[in-house]
Amino acid sequence: METLSGIAESLLGLSEKAEGLTLAQVALRAFLVYGALIGFVRLGKKRFLSQATAFDAILVILIGSIASRGVSGTAPFFSSVLAAGWLIAIHSAFSFISCRSARFSHLIKGNPTVLIKNGNVDRDALRNAHMSNGDLDEDLRKNGLRDTSNIAEGRLERDGTLSVIQT
Repeated sequence: METLSGIAESLLGLSEKAEGLTLAQVALRAFLVYGALIGFVRLGKKRFLSQATAFDAILVILIGSIASRGVSGTAPFFSSVLAAGWLIAIHSAFSFISCRSARFSHLIKGNPTVLIKNGNVDRDALRNAHMSNGDLDEDLRKNGLRDTSNIAEGRLERDGTLSVIQT
């Protein structure tokens, strides 16, 4: 066992401060963190890497931050990898719960906001969503629409995109 820990120490510089790591150690750390994250993501759900809600975006930011600290040596290597895996496990558990509980889902993922109903823009909802008329026009164009006249309903979805149902 001592030999294995000695090899890990030599290859990864586990007891070194960030400034003491060699380029080879940083490269190997990056390779191992990358491999671990691929494994964690494969175990997790694919959706958190797609168009993300704030719930998903927070996970991606935290994983990037924690993993980078393990690579650069500013945090313990194995603790960083474990923390990234733990966050993905927590995310998976929260996703599982939110699939079964609408209340929990709304709590952590938020709610869509109706911005357009029967061709009329709800100015209060638009203002509460911090969207300008220009933002709404841009989202309409991305949906292939010029104006709101033929929209039965337009919602600002939890991931920040505008979905529309035409009349």
